[in-house]
Order: sequence, then structure tokens, then C-alpha cells
Amino acid sequence: MSDSKQQNAGLDSRLLKRIVSYLMPYKGWVALAFVTVMTAAYLGPLIPKLVQVTIDREIVGGDMEGLQRMIGILFAVLAAEGLLSFVNAYLTQWIGQQAIFDLRTKVYRHVQRQSLRFFDTRPIGQLITRVTSDVESLSQVLSAGVVTILGDLFKLIFIAWFMFSLNWELALVTISVMPIMIYATFWFKRKVRDAYRDTRKQVARLNSFLQEHVTGMRIVQLFGREEEEMKRFDGINDDHRQAHIKTIFYFALFWPMVDIVASAALGLVIWYGGISAMVGGVTVGVLIAFIQYARRFFEPIRNLSDQFNTLQSAMAGAERIFGLLDTDMAIPEAEKTEEWKQVQGRIEFRNVWFSYNPETDPEDLDAEWILRDVSFEVNPGESLAIVGATGAGKTTIINLLLRFYEIQNGAILVDGIDITTLPISTLREHIGLVLQDVFLFSGTVKDNVTLRNPDIEDQAIREAADAINAAPFIERLPEGYGQDVRERGMTLSHGQRQLISFLRALVYDPRILVLDEATSSVDTETEEVIQKALETLMAGRTSIAIAHRLSTVQHATQILVMHRGQVRERGSHQELIASDGLYRRLYELQYAEQEAA
Repeated sequence: MSDSKQQNAGLDSRLLKRIVSYLMPYKGWVALAFVTVMTAAYLGPLIPKLVQVTIDREIVGGDMEGLQRMIGILFAVLAAEGLLSFVNAYLTQWIGQQAIFDLRTKVYRHVQRQSLRFFDTRPIGQLITRVTSDVESLSQVLSAGVVTILGDLFKLIFIAWFMFSLNWELALVTISVMPIMIYATFWFKRKVRDAYRDTRKQVARLNSFLQEHVTGMRIVQLFGREEEEMKRFDGINDDHRQAHIKTIFYFALFWPMVDIVASAALGLVIWYGGISAMVGGVTVGVLIAFIQYARRFFEPIRNLSDQFNTLQSAMAGAERIFGLLDTDMAIPEAEKTEEWKQVQGRIEFRNVWFSYNPETDPEDLDAEWILRDVSFEVNPGESLAIVGATGAGKTTIINLLLRFYEIQNGAILVDGIDITTLPISTLREHIGLVLQDVFLFSGTVKDNVTLRNPDIEDQAIREAADAINAAPFIERLPEGYGQDVRERGMTLSHGQRQLISFLRALVYDPRILVLDEATSSVDTETEEVIQKALETLMAGRTSIAIAHRLSTVQHATQILVMHRGQVRERGSHQELIASDGLYRRLYELQYAEQEAA
């Protein structure tokens, strides 16, 4: 066997073990299913043997009473086989669905705990494919697959045992075609495995394209790119079609081959057995039994081939699922975490260097650093504003404070505690975040405010809504706080969605407020209301605000001016204006634009 074949064999074995491991929590039920399928596997081949005994002993011997007794036994065996088949079918499907539930939960939990770096490099449609169709491809293996394969294997063994016990010559004639079947099966396995891999790849491409373009349909229509994007979709769809047709071709070739081999075996049995029966070598009952065995012998082989099909699909899906599970880009929790007992909200960035490339050498000063030696402090209750041109590193500071990414050098502290020593959930629990690009989930206004946290009371929601003047528009909705906002809040204006996002942050009563262009998409009147509310809401809280409009940050305790990843200036609004530096030029430029407007 070549190295590549050994690698594939090892891969199959490793993947199969990992798939089967999800059945271990239900090993008692699996054992029961195995007993039922083993019993059914024995009862099926027993029937031709009973037919042979009935013909050769009872019918030939003219024993009417014995014939009636054997008919009763045959009906009992058939009834038992049918009952066991029902129990086994229900039980294996139940076990499979439990295992699929566990696997899908594990995959989603794994995705949920990853850092933003993980999502930066993977299309959303691809991840959706992993959690849905790739997991579903394992369903048959985890339900009927493993147990059925074992049942069919033992059915083959029982049939072979009965055949050899009746007549070893006819048994050899029946299985003489097996080399052809074995060769065809291994050829089919090799071809269909590659085809299934390609099919799963094309499904992921198709899902990624659909997710991206349905979400961005407004842009496609705005720029009149429907025909061009339709051509791209046709290409991807055609690749998927061709990959699927390729698997159909191999099945269309393999199944008739199985039937031809089975028919050849049956013909050989009739030919050789018929001649033997004419010369008294075998009885009529044995010949009839072997005709039934020849038919039955290839049923489990056909079933095994079908399970092979399922197994190949599952292997292709499993490679992708376990590849996802084995890729861990989650922010690591410290082995020993600190307790954040009295949350005050003091923030310190101490000589922070950061690059989105995790492999960047901290000693390489010429690398593509997003932040370079950034240091600043914000005391409890103070407000910090961060301004600068696009790409200066403003939003990156927020992402690092929330530990969405890990820094390469330096330290970030809250209340004197390095955030890498705090549990991530504890850190984020005390930080309220409002982004410029608001995301709302399908559900009610209340659901989006509380994120279905039962600890947040309705009274707290209404008080927070009154504080930021969100209550008037919410109460005008037909269902009020119970209004369904639909997917991504498309039934609301952008300003209304932003108010709900602001309300979401406030009801959790954080000690630290972070606003990333939080008022950029609301009208002037709404912005003035929010600014007045912020004066009260920020009292006693540490706040960090990122803004392009400098008019919104003039009252900040401290203003940082970022430029190409560095802190170029810092101070109050008056101090920075007086310094006649970068901040003043930005302010005068915006003032001139407002005057021109």
C-alpha cells in the first residue's frame, strides 16, 4: 500500500472513531439496538432453513400436523423479525438524533467562543454550511449507519453459515462472484469519496455566495449588477451541479453492477443446483433454500454499498466539521484569574503594540502595526474621546479593550488588573458597547434590548428608554416593546435601531461605556437629546467615545488624536485647539464644511 493510501486509510479510521465517539453517551441504548439488529439478522436467514425443513421433511413425508406446526413457526419468526425491525428503526433514529443534537451544539458553541480573528478569515455562508448540512451529513451514520452496518455484516455471516451447513458446494458456487463484487466496491469507494468532497466544497461556495449577496442585495440593485452577479451565481451553481452529477454517475454505474453480479450468482445456483437435484445430489428443499439464500446474500451487500455511500458523504462532512473543531482561535483564558471585586472603571493602555497578523514579531518595528506604542489612562468617571482619520486605529482600541483580539506587546489594565488575567465574561459584563453598524436580531424590541436576559425587569427598560428619549418612538409602535423588529431590524429606521442599541447597552448598567460613532446616523435633534442624556448617564461611569464629528466630543475630559496607529496629541478640547496641531486642523476643516453646507 502506498503512503497516500495508508494516509487515507488512517484518516478514515480516525474520522470514524471520532464520529462513533458521539454515540458513547448513549452506549446503553446502542447496545440494545445492537441486540435487536443481531437478533433480526439471525431470524432473516433462518427462514429459508425452515422452508427447506418444511419441504424435505414435512411435505415430502406427508406430515400434515408437522406442516401446520412449521407454518406456525414461520409466521412467528416473520412476526418477530418485523417487530424487531420496527424497534431497531425507531431506536437507531432516536439515538442518531440525540448524537446530532450534541454535535451541532458542540460546533455552534465552538464557533461562538472564537475571537473576531476567526470570523475575519471565514465566510459566514461556509460556517452556516458546517453547522447545518455538514452536520446533517453525519445523521444517517450516527443513527442507523453504524448499527445497520454491523447488522448487515452479521447477516452475511449467518447466511454463509446456513449455506455451508446445508451444502458447501452450492455455498462456494454462490460466493464465487465475490471477487468481482469486492473489486467494484473498492473502486466505487475511491471514486465516490473524491466526488463527495468536491460536492461539499461546492455546497459551501454556494451558501457563502447566497448569504453574502442576499444580505447585500440593495447594493447589487443600486448599481445595476443583477446580470453580472447572476452570471457568477450560474457559474457556482453549475460547479455544484457538475459535482453532484459526478456522484450520480458513479452510483448509476455501481448499482447495476451489483444487480448483475447478484443475478449471475443466482443463475449459477440454479444451474449447478438444478443438475445436482436431477442426479439426486441435493434435495428440492435445499435447492429452493439456496435460491432464497442467493437472493438474500446480496441484499446485505447492497445495503452495505448504500451505507458505504452514506459513510463517504459523512466522511467528507466529518473532515470539514472536525477541521473546524480542530481550528481554535478563541481568546485563551488565564490559568489563574483575578477577581474584579470593586469595579471602578479605571482604564490604562501601557505601551500597546498590535497587528492583525498574529504571527507578527513583536521585535519587528517595520511590520504592519495597527497600533504603535499606544499609552493612555482614563480615570473612573472620566470621559475619553478618540478622534483621527479613518484607519488611524480608533476602533482597534475598543476591540482590544474588549479582548476581541490579543495584543502582541504591552498591557491593558482595568482598575490596575491586566485584562488577560480577568475572565473574559467578567470583563465584558461591565462594558457597554454601542456600535455605528447596529445589529438587531429577529424578535421583539424587548428581546433585542435584554437579549432575553430574564434578570432585566421591564421597569428598568422603561427608565433607560425615558433617559435617552427612546420611549416615544417605541410606545408609538403597534405592539410597543413587544413589537417584532424582523431580521436585522429592517422595519425600523437606522436612527431607531441605533437608539435600541444604545438602550441595550444602558439596561445592563455597565461601569464603562464605549461608543463607536454612536450618534453618527441620527438627526441633529435626536443627537442633542442623546447628548443631554449622556451627561447624566455618564456620571460615575468611565466612557470612551469614538467620533468623526468633533462637535460631539468637545466636553470630553480627555481627547486622544490618533494618526497612523500612534497617539499624536492628547488633552482637552481647549488645550488641543490652543496647541495649533492636528486636532485644530481637523476641527477647522469640519467647521469650514459645516459653514459651506
